[in-house]
Amino acid sequence: MVEEEFHPYIMFLPAKEKFDILKTIFGSEVPLKILEFSISKGVSAKIFQKELIRKLPYSNKTVIEHLKTLVRFRILSEHMEKKQIDNRVVWVKYYRLSEVGKWFAFLLAEEKLTREEKSQILRNIFRAYIRWVRKLSEKLDVSVESLRKIFTEEL
Repeated sequence: MVEEEFHPYIMFLPAKEKFDILKTIFGSEVPLKILEFSISKGVSAKIFQKELIRKLPYSNKTVIEHLKTLVRFRILSEHMEKKQIDNRVVWVKYYRLSEVGKWFAFLLAEEKLTREEKSQILRNIFRAYIRWVRKLSEKLDVSVESLRKIFTEEL
């Protein structure tokens, strides 16, 4: 799989206004409500499309459009699974938060995550950020040693 380049920019959000700021970034509150729903299920849980449509106060079309956008932005990953329902085998669609999606979950609802979930998200996003900084430093001819010195000073 070809890894798409991400730019893990840091955003400093005022705690009381983070929902409104993220709503502006996403252009709607619907993606945030989808993320909040996924957080309530657990950051690693399956998020079934049918359940989202049933639980959220938006039309099927609206929910599906925003799910597609979140998948395109790689905030969610999309999956299919076979299920046995009333003696029939059916395919059901579900989603999971990606690592980037977990970071948005962390931004949105840090207080609702367990300590272990927060720790894992922090480690994963830090690794992705360090990779990005390393690549950018190579482009800008910033020595790794100077970055290592800053890192050591700050820790």
